[in-house]
Amino acid sequence: MSKFSKLEYCQYLLSSPVNYTLTNLAEHLEGVSHDRINRYLKGETLTPRLLWQEVEDDVITSPLGYIIFDDSVLDKRFSCAIECSQVQYSGNEHGLVRGIGLVSCIYVNPELGQYWLIDYRIYDKASDGYSKLDHVQAMLEGAVNFKHLPFRTVLMDSWYASRKLMALIEELGKIYYCPLKRNRLVDDSAGVSPYRQIQSLDWSESELETGKLIKIRHFPADKKVKLFRVTVSSHRTDFVVTNDITQDSTQATHQECGMRWKIEVVHRELKQLTGIESCQCRKGRIQRNHIHCALLVWDFLRRQAREQSVSLYQIAYQPLSDFLRQQLAHPSLAFSLA
Repeated sequence: MSKFSKLEYCQYLLSSPVNYTLTNLAEHLEGVSHDRINRYLKGETLTPRLLWQEVEDDVITSPLGYIIFDDSVLDKRFSCAIECSQVQYSGNEHGLVRGIGLVSCIYVNPELGQYWLIDYRIYDKASDGYSKLDHVQAMLEGAVNFKHLPFRTVLMDSWYASRKLMALIEELGKIYYCPLKRNRLVDDSAGVSPYRQIQSLDWSESELETGKLIKIRHFPADKKVKLFRVTVSSHRTDFVVTNDITQDSTQATHQECGMRWKIEVVHRELKQLTGIESCQCRKGRIQRNHIHCALLVWDFLRRQAREQSVSLYQIAYQPLSDFLRQQLAHPSLAFSLA
């Protein structure tokens, strides 16, 4: 019986343009049956630690580095029987959708403008009891205590702006920037007035430029943070909080938060170039292994793109471009009019 490995499955995800099913793979890989592929993916255990082993030697660290967290929903809306999929909120859909929650962590070297996907978790609270916040905390502690990565700043979405996680970041001696939801209760009056929703705060001209000190409800009495009103676009304003109370520039805060866009780019490239959403198998273990291999494929594309100074899309689509040139010159199926 022919052997099958992670390397072959990753090569399939890298090479296939649209169809990422096991049946399609078996039809195009000589000597390997669908059952053999299925048994491999069901029996293998590919973990986030194995991803780190693959990328560790490639990461170029910086004391000014960033750790960025975010989650994305892998769309499974037409596959209700898939294990570890559930109905959850999707930012792309601006509503609920059935899918697999992927919580990701990237490391950014701002001096080089490079970034690496260093950790991930599958959100499946029904089976393991862990919330997204639990996963982020575990990845943050792992970056410090296991990976020993130097970094200065943590960036995250408003979903992760919890008292526990923000306190942990401070205990680790790091700075955070994160938006708060508009209905979060805060006090900017030093205890003179009741807590108010952020969206109802008054802002002076100087505060719009330099931010204001606030206390977030349920935070320790002596814990003050800096709040900035950041205009992202003509249709969007974010209220960004940081524990760096020396920060006195809304523009600089905007630039700090802009770094978080890199993880959005990673999630977009994963979905468009690796087939990460396309596995149709029902077993949760197969889904997890498929996602792991898709992350490895993304990292391979990233390395190739960096070496050749082109985009990931150019690297991924080059074989298709070569094939098109070949078919136009010597078509295997020649078109003719009736």
